[in-house]
Amino acid sequence: MCEKGHFFQKPNLAEGESIEELDGGFFVLQKRGLYRFTSDAIALSRFASAKKGEVIADLCSGSGVVSLNFCALHGGVVKRADLYEIQPELAALSERSVALSGLGGRFFVHNVSIADIGDAERGKFSLVLCNPPYEKAGSGEKSGLPSDEIARHETAVTLETVVGVSAKILKFGGRLAVCHRASRLAELFYLMRAACLEPKRLAYSQSGRVVFVEAVKGGSVGLTTEFPNPDA
Repeated sequence: MCEKGHFFQKPNLAEGESIEELDGGFFVLQKRGLYRFTSDAIALSRFASAKKGEVIADLCSGSGVVSLNFCALHGGVVKRADLYEIQPELAALSERSVALSGLGGRFFVHNVSIADIGDAERGKFSLVLCNPPYEKAGSGEKSGLPSDEIARHETAVTLETVVGVSAKILKFGGRLAVCHRASRLAELFYLMRAACLEPKRLAYSQSGRVVFVEAVKGGSVGLTTEFPNPDA
């Protein structure tokens, strides 16, 4: 299980680094010039349902904030979490955040593209969490930061890849919890159903621009809508 209270003093921070405290006493490092997490990531961690003995995959994990905050909220149910992040600088920050939060030995960071997750992980996970890039490649506003470009735009991974990989690594009855632009909800539902992931829960942000969806691998038809998500 995840235990809190391992953080005793502020770590030595490099220039441009900052530390954020999460919901339950865990911590995440961020750095100027790298992608910084948004409120959507926190809202996703609060939206996802929790069950005892969770084995979690955090895809497109960035700084690790989604799985770390999920564990802060539901520490007693998390058995293991694997974080997959393609950007080496963000993966390195995640490893330090895991250590600061006292989760070494339970949380494991992998600096790989999710497309490279192998067959050895097939059917391994009970829950996949993902705050993926929202914008198609070449669309939307750009900040000029390469790290933001990868995190916000589908230059390195597409929504189709996210759903396909999630379906592969989830066990039967496992859940995918993901957030995305409301404008791409129809596409998200189409891809989920094509991959035998049945949408079961849907929530909207206060603005209505972002949706939170939880789907079950092999689940029966039946969708519950929650509007709005009070945490988003």
